[in-house]
Amino acid sequence: MSVDWKAVREEFPALKNWTYLNTATFGQLSRRSTEAVVRHFAHRDEMACADFLNWFDDMDRIRGKVGQLFGCEAGDVAFIQNASSGLAILLSGLKWRAGDTVVTLENEFPNNLYAPALLQSRGVTMVACPWERLESIVEQHHTRVVVLSTVNYNTGFRPPLEELSRFLHDRGVLLFVDGTQSAGALRFDIRKVQPDVFAVNSYKWLNGPNGAGFLYVSPELRETLPPLNVGWRSHYDWRNVDHLHHGIPEMVRTAEKYEGGMLPFALLYAMEAAIDLVLEIGGDVVEQRVLDLATQTRGLLSEFGATVNQDAAPIVAAKFEGRDVSKLALDLKQERILVAARKGNLRVSPHFYNNEDDLDALRQGLRELLG
Repeated sequence: MSVDWKAVREEFPALKNWTYLNTATFGQLSRRSTEAVVRHFAHRDEMACADFLNWFDDMDRIRGKVGQLFGCEAGDVAFIQNASSGLAILLSGLKWRAGDTVVTLENEFPNNLYAPALLQSRGVTMVACPWERLESIVEQHHTRVVVLSTVNYNTGFRPPLEELSRFLHDRGVLLFVDGTQSAGALRFDIRKVQPDVFAVNSYKWLNGPNGAGFLYVSPELRETLPPLNVGWRSHYDWRNVDHLHHGIPEMVRTAEKYEGGMLPFALLYAMEAAIDLVLEIGGDVVEQRVLDLATQTRGLLSEFGATVNQDAAPIVAAKFEGRDVSKLALDLKQERILVAARKGNLRVSPHFYNNEDDLDALRQGLRELLG
């Protein structure tokens, strides 16, 4: 089935005014996501929130769509505010011992470098290493958890997660994967990768709003990992609002136990609309579109002498010898061309809503600035 990419692009109003090639920083909201928010608030006014328990039925529907897109069951999904919240649930819930180690990669997203450092007071060591040394580092230390992203936000590196997962699980090491930097652009099958925890903030490649994300926690880990927050929804019978439980909560075995309280319903409806768009187009079609545009972008940047990463990833990282890429990104912004600079790389991140006209605009902008 062919996709009308022009019609898809029309779903994103911001693209009328900007050449937007910066989804690795923010994805754009579609009209349908904004309309989903408006519908929810209009419904609140109509019903005076009298049917608020029904909203949780809608949330269960959204869990199912997350499962459909990423290969898990609805009961495996909890809603979170951001990916760092998901990492906090894991790191706060484990029983740490002095000498334990958390391993991540060099140049990882700050979440994955900062949070484990807070465990140092418990005698836990944090090691950030290059990919080539990760397996040996894991074996040299008493490694409890490996934390990394599906795609590196700085370099575009895309680690072979299925292979890594097998290696870690054979050694009893947990795998936390932050999918924020590719979920919605690249396919991710939880059944194949088998992470212990998979966290996604929807505001980048999934084109959701800030504050709407989801967390997968494997059924095995849920048996021992306690929630970070305990609230009125922690007891399994929380829907019985006329007679809420007042003792120690008896928690469900699904991932819902990690939520605790109320949910940001409007934001989650917007995220649902974004997921629907990917499901309608097809995850494999979206991935091919994104990778094709990224390949074209690498060729474009190479025309200007840049050294670019060759990863099969939506993030294109370009080094320009002798150039201040932060200034270059700011100069492009003055021409209403949005890219980013990260740790010496000019980062260009096209999504499925981009097209060749956007790349031509980038080419023209670089020609004027670089000569």
